[in-house]
Amino acid sequence: MNANRRVLLFVVYATIIYLIASVVAAALDWRWMPARRINLISDITQHYRVEESTENDSLSNSDTTSLLPIAIPLKDKVSNFNLYHKAHFITNFNVDTNSVALERFIKKIYELKNGIKTKIRIAYFGDSMIEGDLLTQTLRKLLQQMFGGYGVGFVPITSQVAQFRTTVTDNYSGGWQEENFKTDGVKDHLYLSGHVFHGDGDWVQMKDQTVKDTTAILLKNLLCGYVSHPVNIMVNNSSLAIHPDKIFNCIPLDKSKSTSIKLSVADPALPVYGISFESESGIVLDNYSFRGITGIEFSRIDSSFLSAINAENPYDLIIFQYGVNLLFRPYDKKFNWYANALMPVIKKIKTCFPESDFLLVSTADRAFRYGGQYQSAIGIDSLVKVQALLAYESGSSFYNQFETMGGTNSIVEWAAKNPSWANKDYVHPNFRGAEILGQYFFQAILTDYEKYVRNKK
Repeated sequence: MNANRRVLLFVVYATIIYLIASVVAAALDWRWMPARRINLISDITQHYRVEESTENDSLSNSDTTSLLPIAIPLKDKVSNFNLYHKAHFITNFNVDTNSVALERFIKKIYELKNGIKTKIRIAYFGDSMIEGDLLTQTLRKLLQQMFGGYGVGFVPITSQVAQFRTTVTDNYSGGWQEENFKTDGVKDHLYLSGHVFHGDGDWVQMKDQTVKDTTAILLKNLLCGYVSHPVNIMVNNSSLAIHPDKIFNCIPLDKSKSTSIKLSVADPALPVYGISFESESGIVLDNYSFRGITGIEFSRIDSSFLSAINAENPYDLIIFQYGVNLLFRPYDKKFNWYANALMPVIKKIKTCFPESDFLLVSTADRAFRYGGQYQSAIGIDSLVKVQALLAYESGSSFYNQFETMGGTNSIVEWAAKNPSWANKDYVHPNFRGAEILGQYFFQAILTDYEKYVRNKK
């Protein structure tokens, strides 16, 4: 058999196998990412198509519910989907733009501002766009200055960016065993950070660098999982007996003016997540960054564990910022599969944290080289629209980070500034750009707050 015939037969057989696999996958509603990328009948089987054109963005409720596999009823309001385009603006799609988007959260910070001592927790989830506490350190500082509170919040035991992060110093021994979102066969619950740690004679020493008031009392709490027996840990070289008998535990370690703490763990059975530095009242903002993910990974955390976290450490506002890792191929334009995969995750989080406002933040800009020059990814408008639809249909609020940056080619312009606001990878804002984004975000929250104050009067 000559070489050309062998090549022809290989192509024919491979095509037949892929076609059969595509038909079987469609018939069984089987979703596996590598198979999706070679699905030969995807144009026929695509049930939930989001149109790439933005000519008709004003959608009625009935129009949008057909676009996603799970339709959650909207709040009782007259809604306008087209509001998702608006920059520097948090919307819950209410046509009355004087209404407050983050109703429960804004009400609580209003009460805090007016003398009611309470603790308000914010969970900010994201990918490498916020790692090292970038963006969130600015947002945290401005919120605490405006409404009260201090402390850096949650810090994982170890981190890829421990030497890069400036809001906390984190030194640790080298023996910690870690499992995370990208680990197969994880034995214990992964925390909201996507990590769990085990120590066998290991230590970590942290110092909160955000607290400037030397008279402030700072709480240091250990966040850990279940262990069937009492455990002795070392806190600042003193022994402390603990018995974490719930699936999620928040254990006080220290309450003092000190901004640092040292923890040693000798029992590898204890699942350790991290340490939280926080004031007795005021704003606590936790940075949950995990490099390279899209948010779908939270499907690995079961509902009972999320509900246990809510019972122990409830959040008033959950911010969900992903998207840039979906734009890893320059010509991708269709992200319906992402809507199908992420909607159950959003629904689960909202169910397990029923008192939390949920704010979905769009992808920031990113660029590829087209025709010899860097330009915004051609699919970015489609992705932002899909993310807005997820917020719209889940009854969540939405913040358009892409338009707030400046829209099309903004990352290119940011990288070209002198001094620059973004790295020349045309993906990541640098520390200057992240500070700008944090200021923009704070102003958007403050605008929502000022609406509440006006309505109150």
